[in-house]
Amino acid sequence: MARLEFFFDCSSPWTYLAFHRVQAVIQDTAAAVEWRPILVGGVFNAVNQELYEQRSRMAQALGADGSSGARRKATYYVKDLADWARVTGLAIGQPPVFPVNSVRAMRGCLVAQEHDRLLPWARAVFAAYWGELKDISQPEVLRDVAARVSLDPDELFAKIESAPYKDMLRANTDELIARGGFGSPTMFVDGDDMYFGNDRLELVRAALAGGERGTT
Repeated sequence: MARLEFFFDCSSPWTYLAFHRVQAVIQDTAAAVEWRPILVGGVFNAVNQELYEQRSRMAQALGADGSSGARRKATYYVKDLADWARVTGLAIGQPPVFPVNSVRAMRGCLVAQEHDRLLPWARAVFAAYWGELKDISQPEVLRDVAARVSLDPDELFAKIESAPYKDMLRANTDELIARGGFGSPTMFVDGDDMYFGNDRLELVRAALAGGERGTT
């Protein structure tokens, strides 16, 4: 049986798309899957700091002071995301708080995983941020998410503020960096075959189905 590791952070719209779409890939290929929550800001700080400048340019481009070329790229980004949202049936807007501090939400994935509720928790966090445009860094938003997916909010918050869960999220993030990852979502097939991004899922499907693989 092929094995898929899915490293992810709920603060990325492309990860939301990939998280939704990869479910069919897993089902169709009968792959074993390991969900690996990370803090993507930790990855960027270590190996991809130029992304912060790219985001700044994107924000400027969407405003009145952006250059013509940058505005075209930014306009296309919005259209591209809307096209993907329409095709997948997902509600994906432009959250007023972006980027967002997702550290509590991602530690919450680890708590949810203990209760076999990781998938419902992650779906609800994605939907709250990208669909309902709520600030998932806020405790009251995450408490509402916990209640939606039948998790005890008091237990969840007690755990996500404790050292073991901080350490687990940091360990996942550090592991991804050590294995060559640079963002979210990053996927590995059978340990060492790495793929990055929502638009690589067909390649992931082929690899899980036993097709020829590249090397990283």
